[in-house]
Amino acid sequence: MTDAANEPGIDQVVDRLMTRFPHVPRLHIVWIVGEEFEALDGGRIKTFIPTLVERGARVRLQSEFGIGAAGD
Repeated sequence: MTDAANEPGIDQVVDRLMTRFPHVPRLHIVWIVGEEFEALDGGRIKTFIPTLVERGARVRLQSEFGIGAAGD
């Protein structure tokens, strides 16, 4: 997660996911966001990484916890 922590926009992704999934521990969301970031970090185009990370993490959280996000 060290690379993700330095990436602009990743903190905002965690914050938005915390708002959408208030029942999920922050550390768990940080861990999932870090994994999603690392999976995409090797790509050449970096512009959309925060958006793609957020989408991937949101799908995983919805799948893992079997519930929709707050506000869905």
